[in-house]
Amino acid sequence: MKTAFYIARRYLISKKSVNVINIISGISIAGVTVGTFALIVILSVFNGLETTIKSMFSSFDPDIKITAAIGKSFEMNEDNFSKIRQIPEVESVTPVIEDQAMLGYGDRLFFATIKGVPVDYETIARLDSNFITSGKFILEADRVPYAVVGQGVAYYLSVGLNFLDVINVYTLKKGTRGRPDVTNAFIHSTIYASGIFANQQEIDSKYVLVPFDFAAGLFQMDNRVSAVEISLKPGFSDKEVKTEIAAILGEKFSVKTQFEQHELFYRVMESEKWAIFLILGFILIIASFNILGSLSMLIIDKKADIAILQSMGANQQLVRMIFLFEGWLISLAGAVFGIITGVLVCWIQIEFGLLKIPGNEGAFIFSAYPVEIRITDLLATFLLVSGIGFLAAWYPIRFISGKYLNSTTK
Repeated sequence: MKTAFYIARRYLISKKSVNVINIISGISIAGVTVGTFALIVILSVFNGLETTIKSMFSSFDPDIKITAAIGKSFEMNEDNFSKIRQIPEVESVTPVIEDQAMLGYGDRLFFATIKGVPVDYETIARLDSNFITSGKFILEADRVPYAVVGQGVAYYLSVGLNFLDVINVYTLKKGTRGRPDVTNAFIHSTIYASGIFANQQEIDSKYVLVPFDFAAGLFQMDNRVSAVEISLKPGFSDKEVKTEIAAILGEKFSVKTQFEQHELFYRVMESEKWAIFLILGFILIIASFNILGSLSMLIIDKKADIAILQSMGANQQLVRMIFLFEGWLISLAGAVFGIITGVLVCWIQIEFGLLKIPGNEGAFIFSAYPVEIRITDLLATFLLVSGIGFLAAWYPIRFISGKYLNSTTK
């Protein structure tokens, strides 16, 4: 094995008698390098986008969310939820009320989702420090309720924080049937805006946070809630806690982790990522055809060397291993160079953000493409390139070298 590897290494770096073989070998390495580089960079960009979007959802969505399996609301059974509070991994249990309402501000109207939460929700939900873009996170002061409005909702309504103009909130009374009468079918409440938050466009253009009691009266919820949000202590698995909570509550409740709350979105991103991986892997297979051509021509070029080695006692297995190692060295060299350059380019983007998002400044949540390097992607790429290189080297050795090995023994 050492002899075969030594000779293969010399063949790779030494000048061949036919110069075109050097060129093809260089093209082979370059092709594998470019394919590996593209895989590392694109997978890292997908990782960066995924992590960035997950962080945006995580600052608003709970670790675990409990809703009714049937219907829009449910009564909290204190026995069951006291058991949930006693689970060691659980940090907080927060009931919330969530429903749609029509908002009016000045002469503008807009349908939004009102979310009633405890007044200390900012601390419970561990919201980011830059969650509030204007004003303050105040839901109640001197027993007066206030609203924290999503940036998109505030834009559509032209909401100001001057505490002079109130936001009018309209909801249908329960039990209203047929065509509603404006005079008696609606519940009308007013509330001032204390702050404007920005998290993610879909959330910003939809949600308005209000005190829990205000939402309870607005939607006539009595002792019912729309959902219960569970926050976990850092470092614990939400899947394990979800299983424990589901066992306590039974089939009448739906228990979802943060991933499951946006399952379709995450699965689409994951499928896109691996679809790109397979497409670039196919391109690598095509690039590896250069290895096949390079080895085929090298075998022809080294017929004299093969005859000398056989006259010195080398068997067919040793000769084949020499050219097999030659193909592996080409693919491994391309893989190593591609991974190094890919990681280097990703590191430069992470540190300096050279590649900017086209468009107006501030139009996106990040100004430069987010990038995240993962060891699993590096290993998967290396294994893919190595496997393709093995197959590309094995084919000409199996079918071509035998012909010339036989001819040199005659």
